[in-house]
Amino acid sequence: MKKFLVAALPLAIFLLLALKPFTGELPMGADIPYPDLKMKDIKGKEISLKEVKQKNGLLVMFSCNTCPVVRGYQSRMKEICKYALDNNIGVILLNSNEGLRSDGDSFSDMKQYAEEQGYGWYYAVDEKSKMANAFDANRTPECFLFNKDGKLSYHGAIDDNPRNSTGVKRHHLKEAIDEMNAGKEVTIKTTRSVGCGIKRG
Repeated sequence: MKKFLVAALPLAIFLLLALKPFTGELPMGADIPYPDLKMKDIKGKEISLKEVKQKNGLLVMFSCNTCPVVRGYQSRMKEICKYALDNNIGVILLNSNEGLRSDGDSFSDMKQYAEEQGYGWYYAVDEKSKMANAFDANRTPECFLFNKDGKLSYHGAIDDNPRNSTGVKRHHLKEAIDEMNAGKEVTIKTTRSVGCGIKRG
């Protein structure tokens, strides 16, 4: 019996690792995770990150309807999403809050919230938090900027002052977009996202 348990241990460890979702931080230069995975957008269309990406890149932002930080950030979120689109960078917001689907982050809630905010970009359901796990995203809002080749160039916050727009000293994401589109190395590639934890359920 003891020999059987010893022999079975490596197989059990392998199965646990194989079933465990990816939780390591997405490294700079990484490819877009699950680029072909279809997700339901608020307009009812099934969309993939590959389809959202435009000629200069892709901005993936993990967001939701319920986080006070997201709500306080709305005007700046809308500004940077529009700025990305104006610079031929595709934009998608992902709602990974599986734990709050019946409490403010349902598909119908997302549709209503996006309409109230006047979103002009994709806002999709991340079912079972699959994308959040692949990106190792943990906060709302949390941003991932990919270049024209689909390589991660920036990960982190929109700016350095989530609580006070008048106190912002550096617009991290905008700076990254400008440097990336100019063909330069992004100066600050990672910053700390501040917001509500993603409720994976």
